[in-house]
Amino acid sequence: MSHIHRLAFALALALVPPAALAAEDISKVNGSIEASAGQAYGDLDTVNGSIRVGDRAQARNISTVNGSITVGPGAQVGSLETVNGAIRVGAGVRAGGGIETVNGSVFVDRGSVVGGGVETVNGAIGLVDADLAGDIETVNGDVTVGIGSHVRGGLTIERSTGWFQVAPKRRPRVVIGPGAVVEGPLTFHREVDLHVHRSARTGPVSGAEASIFDTDTAPRD
Repeated sequence: MSHIHRLAFALALALVPPAALAAEDISKVNGSIEASAGQAYGDLDTVNGSIRVGDRAQARNISTVNGSITVGPGAQVGSLETVNGAIRVGAGVRAGGGIETVNGSVFVDRGSVVGGGVETVNGAIGLVDADLAGDIETVNGDVTVGIGSHVRGGLTIERSTGWFQVAPKRRPRVVIGPGAVVEGPLTFHREVDLHVHRSARTGPVSGAEASIFDTDTAPRD
């Protein structure tokens, strides 16, 4: 490398933020992954282990097979995906992609913005004052679109089919809370208990009859 090339390379490195230089992928087969608070990473993936992203950390796509995913407040991430495990997103998180699990719950806390949809098969979904760009989809999970949340897609509860075809033990409970908005249709392919706050706004509802409530929390079924 010539002196000029070395000088140009050194200058280019100096202009790159330190966080970008540290944004390396972490991939494992067995073992959990801990992304330190305030640090930047690339993709994070493991097979048998949980993944925890610290407060205000940055990471791209995050995935595991057998393990939970926890994202701390103020973090910036891409998509979040697991098969057997819960996904919990702290307050003020920016997620550029969707959130998906098969057997596990999903919770998104206040002020967080999700750039895709949320999908589970067997697991509850809960949003509190969060903004979701895509759809909500589940088969056997309860859904709470909590106070002040905004879902720009629709909400669908599917009937069990294929590997997941089991006799339903109970009807899913669906709550659209005070001031919440679901812009798209609410479509139910199985029986559910649907509660919609009087101040909420939704698209057309098919497959269920909404019970309207005025209190801070929905009545128990």
